[in-house]
Amino acid sequence: MKHKAETLVIGGGAIGICCAYYLHELGKNVTVVEKDNICSGSSYGNAGLIVPSYSMPLAAPGVIFQGLKWMFNPESPFYIKPRFNRELLTWLWQFRGACSENNVRKGLPILSGLSSDSIGLFEDLAALAGFNFGFEKKGIVELFTTHKGFQKGAKDAQRLKEFGIEHKILQKKSEIVQYTQGMRTVAVGGIFFPGDAHLVPDQFVGQLARDLENKGVQLLSSVEVLGFETSGRMVTTVKTTRGDISVEEVILAGGSWSAEMARELKIEVLMEPAKGYSITYKRPPGFPSVPLAMAEAKVVLTPMSEMLRLAGTLELAGFDLSINKRRLHAILKAVPAYFPDIDMDALDLIEIWRGLRPCSPDGLPYLGRPRRYDNLIISTGHGMKGISLAPITGKIVAQLASGQTPAVDIEALSIERFD
Repeated sequence: MKHKAETLVIGGGAIGICCAYYLHELGKNVTVVEKDNICSGSSYGNAGLIVPSYSMPLAAPGVIFQGLKWMFNPESPFYIKPRFNRELLTWLWQFRGACSENNVRKGLPILSGLSSDSIGLFEDLAALAGFNFGFEKKGIVELFTTHKGFQKGAKDAQRLKEFGIEHKILQKKSEIVQYTQGMRTVAVGGIFFPGDAHLVPDQFVGQLARDLENKGVQLLSSVEVLGFETSGRMVTTVKTTRGDISVEEVILAGGSWSAEMARELKIEVLMEPAKGYSITYKRPPGFPSVPLAMAEAKVVLTPMSEMLRLAGTLELAGFDLSINKRRLHAILKAVPAYFPDIDMDALDLIEIWRGLRPCSPDGLPYLGRPRRYDNLIISTGHGMKGISLAPITGKIVAQLASGQTPAVDIEALSIERFD
């Protein structure tokens, strides 16, 4: 059966739904297709952080050395499942090259600017009638159990301040306990970032999706993209498991699966799916209302209304969605290492989750039109900042699709930057 779509968004996660929202705001007739359910991927169970303070690119000086120490330890924050794979080797080679001061100088202002713009858009969305997705702008506290880690964190925070991201150094135990709302910690130091926020991610995406449906936008779940038909510089048809869709404009926002779909269009998008885990509990009485990041462990505790979510790790294992129990154990044991009074066994478990985050080699998203086609926009590779950057990404995509020049310079996010 043949269908028609003026503007087809491929992907029903935070990025795709935000693209659809802002496209509709600019008067576009939008259809969304998602291979599973809306918000079934990494947009569902992540830490829910909106964090301008996390604007240092993933690829930075020293990361390679630290990563080499971690990568073959199954319980480390960063783990690579040993395998011979051409795409992985190519990605690692480019990642090695991007772990430089030059990449930080390029990426930090871009990520901090996008994150700050996104915060404002989240505030606008949270103020809309009928929207309640747990948005709270209470900041985040980053805690350190080593003096070396604390010194590096303070240095990074000072660098972030150059781009308008404020912070407060917490050197005394009394200061730290004030921000943990009395909860004891063995941390030797901390940093409070007041401009950060958090939300319940699946509630955010779900409410935005329902709002779109109420406005007449078609959201088609369980529709998997199989391929494309093209004519010259135009994508003319998207072939799916539910039939062909003739299109005028295509937005490719399929998360970790975007690179595979792009290859069908003869476009190379260097990207690796990075598996992350979260464990969600019923929130215990008296738990702090501000997210707590355990810096050395790369694990965060996020209060989400009646829930408490523990999230972390970065595992390069391809599209393997199996649960690695050793990775879960590493996340769980991080909590008492920072907060000795928390008994993990006493918490009431709600859900264990894992998802694949789309990571580019340089830690920057891919955003823009590829050179090959005039009616295709690619928006993927946001890594661990998908929720943080979703609204501003959606707005930029809508501006591009409408022929407007985005207020943000996206040249550094070019699809072909690794050619």
